[in-house]
Order: sequence, then structure tokens, then C-alpha cells
Amino acid sequence: MQAQVIVVGAGPAGSATAYHLAAAGIDVLLLEKSAFPRDKVCGDGLTPRAVRQLLAMGFDLDSDGWQKNKGLRIIGAGHRIELPWPDLASFPPYGMVRSRMDFDETLAIHAQKAGAHLMERTAVTGPIFEERTGHVVGVKARSVDERGRKFGDELEFRAPIVIAADGVSARMATSLGIERRDNRPMAVACRAYYKTPMHDDPWMESWLELWDGEPNRSNKLPGYGWIFPLGNGLANVGLGILNTSSAFQSIDYKDSMRRWLANTPEELGFRDENLVGPIRSAALPMGFNRKPHYSFGMLLVGDSGGMVNPFNGEGIDYALEAGHMAAETAVQALGRVPGPARERVLEGYPAALDAAYGGYFTLGRAFAKMIGNPTFMKQATKYGLPRPALMRFTLKLMANLTDPRDGDAADRIINGLSKIAPRA
Repeated sequence: MQAQVIVVGAGPAGSATAYHLAAAGIDVLLLEKSAFPRDKVCGDGLTPRAVRQLLAMGFDLDSDGWQKNKGLRIIGAGHRIELPWPDLASFPPYGMVRSRMDFDETLAIHAQKAGAHLMERTAVTGPIFEERTGHVVGVKARSVDERGRKFGDELEFRAPIVIAADGVSARMATSLGIERRDNRPMAVACRAYYKTPMHDDPWMESWLELWDGEPNRSNKLPGYGWIFPLGNGLANVGLGILNTSSAFQSIDYKDSMRRWLANTPEELGFRDENLVGPIRSAALPMGFNRKPHYSFGMLLVGDSGGMVNPFNGEGIDYALEAGHMAAETAVQALGRVPGPARERVLEGYPAALDAAYGGYFTLGRAFAKMIGNPTFMKQATKYGLPRPALMRFTLKLMANLTDPRDGDAADRIINGLSKIAPRA
């Protein structure tokens, strides 16, 4: 089968890429190894960065299934502070929460409606190379049954541009020798759904300290927690830890999560009898931990390129934004004659990513190292949380929410730091 662009993976990165390509009139083939609806381990939270992309794609966020929130409630060191999302010209003043079971399927259907051709239960097994140039000119794949087993003959799909959005496994990237960078932060997060009366709480919660036991709080657990209300009777509850923490290799994620939740108010319902489904875990590839983002005719988008914010673990917004950038690059490249002219356009994609996020992600990598230090976190939580102005600045920094022009002092500081930080 022939297309103008092949997109591997129909998560948020792949579906957003396919949507923008199809909306531009490009013949795009979207290949997904699973079948919708399918689950994905994630916090399900969408910051205003992600919301801006969804609005630009034409989603009706006032319809059923989209749970709006006002901002972030932060809990730690005996403090409890509510920080509204900043009021900016560049971003909407609200966030959203929607389960990935619904969210991913909704995005894939949106791409289909725009004209993308979606093939589910099609597992890509590797690229097809053009012998003379070594460029990727398509992919090989196998059909997958309902139990995830490959069957049947090998399939071939060809296109002059291939976009890999195949998640943290990044099999397409590794097939080109693009390996994960060990000097970039990684995190592991576990997540579960609980029935809870706070399912419609208008705030997302972030727990900077997790304690096992009251009243003396003698045992502080490693990691950080979240509670994100879904509005449908459930909340997404999770725990994450960075590999900069000394406990990264030894922590029992599921046990720690249960011990933390046992210390939350019983009336909130975060107990095993209200657990809906299993506690599941996944890795978070952060701070551009896989580069280059373009090589030999193939672009990387989303988790396959390590596009998770090291400040807060958010990846959906960067997946959506990078998908838009990749699609625009592909559209312009297809308008050029194959050869050096097209190649120059494609090589502009990693340059655009570095210009947009390179300095900011460098700051995030430094931040990830600092918060892996228990002493730093103890002092930062103790003395930072009681200061609302500082916490408003911190929210803007961690969520990457600033106005590029005519912003306030916080915007100018964050934008300035991002510009001068090296892009590596």
C-alpha cells in the first residue's frame, strides 16, 4: 500500500500528526498495533498547553467526557495551596482531565474524520530502506489478533516520509541506531482508578510528600503523588519517581502507593474496595532523551523522541505540539522535489524542536537532578509552599505556561532563562 506519509502509532502524538496531515490534504496512513478502545498508563491530566492544541484541532471541550479544572492544588509540609492556571493571552485559563481509554480513541477518530486512513491491529516490525540512499521509504508490519499475537504474511507499506510515534519503546528509532541517552532523566509512574466522591473536584492535586502512618509521620515514602478527578465517579491516582532519586531502583511502586493512600481520609475512598482495575506502571522518557529527531527520512514525535517535560512529567501537550510541527514539516517537504531540497526541509524539524523546547528542557533536566535530592526537596517544600507569589512563578515554570510577548516579570524571567540555556 502506498501513501504520502506513514505515521506509526495512534497515541496522541501519532493521531495529532495524522490529523494535521489529513487536514492539509495529505494522503496519510496511521498504523496502530492495538485496537480502540485501549488503555494507556498516564495521569490523564491535560495542562492548558494541551488544551490549546485541542481547541485548535476543533474539539468541543464542553461536551461530555471532558472534565475541566481550575488549576493545581499542592499538598506538602503541612501546607495546602490552590494555584489557578495563569491568565495568559497564549493559553486558555483551564486544564482538562480525560482517561486515555477515551482520549486516544477520540483523537484517532478525529484524525479519521479529517481524512487519515487508520489501520488498527497492525504491528509495525521495522522500516523499509531504500538501498541506494539508506533512507526509510516505508515499513514492514504484521497483523495482530485480539490477544496481541502476530499472524499472517508480512505486510509492506511505502511512503516518502515516515513519522515514528510508537511510544517509549521507540522500536523504529532503535532500528536506525538512535539509542536512549543515559544522561537524560527517566521516571516511572504507576496509576490506578478509584471510585471517589471527589471525582468532580475542580482542582488537580499534587502531593509533594507521601507519608506512611499517622500521627507521628515517621516514615516518608519516596516519590510524588497525584489525584486527578475525572468527573465520571472516578479519579486517576498515581505515584511517580525520578531516576535521580536514590530509591529509584528499589521502590515497590504498588506497595508505596497503597501505603500512601491508606493515610488519606477514608471518606475519599482511596482503598482497595474502591479500586477499579489494576494498578499499572510505565516509564516516562524525559527531556529529549532520544535524538536526533530526524534521520534518513524518518521523524520522531512524542515519547519516541523523549518529549516529556522533566519539570512535571507531562507529555501529551508536547506530543500534540510536536505532531503539529512534524505535519507542517512533512507538508512543506512534499512540496519539494525529492533530493537535497526536500532533505533541507525535513532537517528543519529537529531545529524547530530545539528552538521551541531545547533550552527549557535543559532547565528541566537540572531541576530533575535537584528534586532527586531529599534535602533540597525538604527545604523547598517547607519554605516555598507558604509563599504564594513564588508558587505562582513555580507553576508557570513547571507547566511551561508563559506569554512570549507582553508577559509579566515571571514570564520574562522564564523565557529569558529558556533562551540562554544550552540546547543539547
